[in-house]
Amino acid sequence: MSEPRDAVADLRRIAFLLERAHESTYRVRAFRGAAAVLSKRDPDELTSLALSGELVRLKGVGEVTARCVIESLTGEEPVYLRRLEAIEGTPLDEAAQALREAIRGDCHSHTEASDGGSPMAEMAETARSLGHDYLVITDHSPRLTVANGLSADRLRAQLEQVAALNAELDGTFRVLTGIEVDINENGTLDQDPDLLAQLDVVVASVHSKLRMPRADMTRRMLKAIANPLVDVLGHCTGRMVTGNRKRPESEFDPAAVFAACAENGVAVEVNSRPERLDPPKRLLRLAVEAGCSFTIDTDAHAPGQLDWLRNGCERAAACGVPTERVLNTWTADALLARSR
Repeated sequence: MSEPRDAVADLRRIAFLLERAHESTYRVRAFRGAAAVLSKRDPDELTSLALSGELVRLKGVGEVTARCVIESLTGEEPVYLRRLEAIEGTPLDEAAQALREAIRGDCHSHTEASDGGSPMAEMAETARSLGHDYLVITDHSPRLTVANGLSADRLRAQLEQVAALNAELDGTFRVLTGIEVDINENGTLDQDPDLLAQLDVVVASVHSKLRMPRADMTRRMLKAIANPLVDVLGHCTGRMVTGNRKRPESEFDPAAVFAACAENGVAVEVNSRPERLDPPKRLLRLAVEAGCSFTIDTDAHAPGQLDWLRNGCERAAACGVPTERVLNTWTADALLARSR
């Protein structure tokens, strides 16, 4: 018999690949849940349970996850994992690959504190495993109740959590504080300005009344962009291009908005979520011509989604986004020097 594999690591790898493939949440939870349960068991006990057929009696372990564990413990790569690994994406072209390799961190991510699915520590560990130097945590602001947006008190508590996690990481990786703050209908920001001023990175996004008239939406966005607390304009058109939530682009004056971003030093986000891919390429090219800076972000709500950066890199490279204008190719210190 071959040497046993790390069954828990295999389960987590399956969950990661499912998240990256944007598969159903219940499937991801099945593997992450089983990994969490089994990680608390002694390896010898795990082997004993597998040999006796008792694994499925453990709460959180089903037949599929148990079969994967048994395959791992016998030294076999689980069939489920092998299938997922076999359908990984095609290689990036040279320009996109160079841009992907230049990226040092991700400026837009969510945790279980708002509408993400995993703890901050797990998101950070996955980001580090992908070769990042830092991850900005940008959970939602309070008015987005459907996403369990953070009140001022909950955000303050999260800042303490970030500090504690960074102390544990001891300089090997950095978690940066942030928020995805809603742009209110009148262009103000949905969080206490004094609190926003304490954060490392503020991503401002429109999540409500996306069908406002063009002139009103333009005024709304321009006011937010002019706010000195804003660092990044998130998913600027709000469109959804796939799935059940398909949604057209919001209407605004892109020339005015991108000129304001360039003037105020607000980066335009290249959102890598497969259902967003925002901004569209025609607008991304306009932003390049306007002299904007950019961030290429995943908007990840689960660890596996942190590997979606290739989507944004492909679009950015195709539209001529210069690498030096992508802020998350910078070091954390350089990014903070700019944002602060």
